[in-house]
Amino acid sequence: MNYLFPTYQRWEVEPVSAKGAYITGTDGKEYLDFTSGIGVCNLGHCPSQVEEAVISQMKKFWHVSNLFPQGIQQRAAKLLAEAAGLDLVFFANSGAEANEAALKLARKATGRPKIISFTKSFHGRTFGSMAATGQDKIKKGFGQMLETFIHLPFNDSKALLNEIGDDTAAVILEVIQGEGGINIAEPEFLETVQKACQEKGALLIIDEIQTGAGRTGKPFAFQHFNLQPDIITVAKGIGNGFPIGAVIGKAELGEAFGPGSHGSTFGGNPIAVAAAEATMETIFNDAFLQEVSALGEYLTAQAEKTLGALETVVEIRGLGLMIGIEVDGNVPDILSDLRSNGFIALPAGESVIRLLPPLNIKQSEIDQALAFLADSLKKLTRTAI
Repeated sequence: MNYLFPTYQRWEVEPVSAKGAYITGTDGKEYLDFTSGIGVCNLGHCPSQVEEAVISQMKKFWHVSNLFPQGIQQRAAKLLAEAAGLDLVFFANSGAEANEAALKLARKATGRPKIISFTKSFHGRTFGSMAATGQDKIKKGFGQMLETFIHLPFNDSKALLNEIGDDTAAVILEVIQGEGGINIAEPEFLETVQKACQEKGALLIIDEIQTGAGRTGKPFAFQHFNLQPDIITVAKGIGNGFPIGAVIGKAELGEAFGPGSHGSTFGGNPIAVAAAEATMETIFNDAFLQEVSALGEYLTAQAEKTLGALETVVEIRGLGLMIGIEVDGNVPDILSDLRSNGFIALPAGESVIRLLPPLNIKQSEIDQALAFLADSLKKLTRTAI
């Protein structure tokens, strides 16, 4: 008997151990993992520096509550704030919680009701973050969504300018839509959004849940563009597998989030924060990020060379080590075939294979991954013929 709610379409691989870019299953088979726990294990599975930090903290204390000042939270918050160019941090347990907090903060700080987001976006599955998400399939069956959430076409500046007004609390967006299909925002669109927010007094929230923590070759993806957000949300990769999320905001927003305004029993748990501190100390390093950029360029170039000419490949797009391969074929079947051969990747949207390898992936592992993909996609071409 299965005692779990069937909320996930689980794969046929059950891990027994994992290290670096590899997972070993109960079948004794080793799998090259280009999912990183859905963009979470950015340093790969079980990196020694994170393991040591967690064990060290566990020997001190596991939980004391946020009624106590904790130096480890201050250190981790400093790393986040300085990397983002902002001032204040609130720790949560996940990306959805971080977005939920950011939406509350925006409404409270501005006194306004309306939140603007975009189609194909994904911001979480709590009621606030689900309301902000621009995908109907996420909301199906849950009844009436929260009011004053507006969804506009992504990269449509005219639609944004027609909608934003004096009742707008915030615009929330991903500069690269991960779950929506690896859709990259156009620089001109992002500039329009920022200028409109500034003119109307609305806050700009950048959701960096999947794109942050070095995934694109910079600490945060918005830093590839000429953006100065008011609020950033992060999670996933900052804890390398330990549950943690965070809201990072400008100093002037501190008054809106005073004592009693928001909270989380486990937010900023010292074990998770220890993992995050060790992870960020590694990733928020210029030499490390330069290597991520170089690996991202290599992955994109080799993917174009190896896969670009295949009949089933529509487009290859992405930034850094966040790559989407749009295909003309059944993505679940392709991913299943890949797993049977020892390679694990992700879907994104309806027709995209998503690659999120560890940020310290080796070039030889990239080559191996692309060989797996080429084999499966060539089989799909033969089947179509």
